[in-house]
Amino acid sequence: MGWTDRQQRMLGAMGLRLWAPAPAAEPAGAPSAEAVLADVVHVSPVVAPALAPAPAAPHRSAARPTAPVGAAQAVAAALPQRPNAPEGEREAAIAAMDWPALREAVAACQACALCQGRTQTVFGVGHIQAHWMIVGEAPGENEDLQGEPFVGAAGQLLDAMLRALKLSRLEGSSAAQVYIANTLKCRPPRNRNPQPDELAQCEPYLKRQIALVQPKVILAMGKFAIQQLLGTDEAVGRLRGRVHQYQGVPVVVTYHPAYLLRQLSEKAKAWDDLKLAQRVYEKAIS
Repeated sequence: MGWTDRQQRMLGAMGLRLWAPAPAAEPAGAPSAEAVLADVVHVSPVVAPALAPAPAAPHRSAARPTAPVGAAQAVAAALPQRPNAPEGEREAAIAAMDWPALREAVAACQACALCQGRTQTVFGVGHIQAHWMIVGEAPGENEDLQGEPFVGAAGQLLDAMLRALKLSRLEGSSAAQVYIANTLKCRPPRNRNPQPDELAQCEPYLKRQIALVQPKVILAMGKFAIQQLLGTDEAVGRLRGRVHQYQGVPVVVTYHPAYLLRQLSEKAKAWDDLKLAQRVYEKAIS
């Protein structure tokens, strides 16, 4: 089976190039195009210049609505200063916040020790009513400096993956623009793995973001994002290829872009995950 022009363009946006043998009669029992892709696909660690994000177009967040200070904002300002507040009370307060209050609560949060070493919190970026939501792990150095998730080399790869599906973090309608958030809103020191108490303190923020966005599909990228959403320690490789659920929203899991930059051969698997997520989305809106 051959690839259509549209499929080949989408693969190219992912940095994938199909191997093309010299013209010859196809022997009996020849492998399918999918098998050839898995075995001999050439993966480049660098996004092609034509696909790189335009440097003159800075990232902007659609999740920065302004509103007069009110009761919700007052709760947002007071709540983070009380890390020992009863957990149920804290979760209930966060679950009632609108976007401005939630952003203020995250910016002022002192619920765990990560607040002591951050440059700034990393709230999220994208369309606040996006059909697609991307959930990553913890901010790294670049994210901490810029205040936006998935920047640097991993962010460029994610942007290329999104473009392959005609999606963007920067512009477009709710169907064409994604919303991106991390499980943690502060960078762990030296980019170490998140600790359970840190994930627990940030979980209400992520839950509220998902509830406000109401996405049609969630793409969970990386071990800790998957664990947070699905409540499982199972390896990413064992969870791939299936549709999971998070509070009624379908979840497709895949590898983190930073991992793909280290393990280039896994890009073909990530492409399969994107195709699965696209099928899930198309079913959700049909």
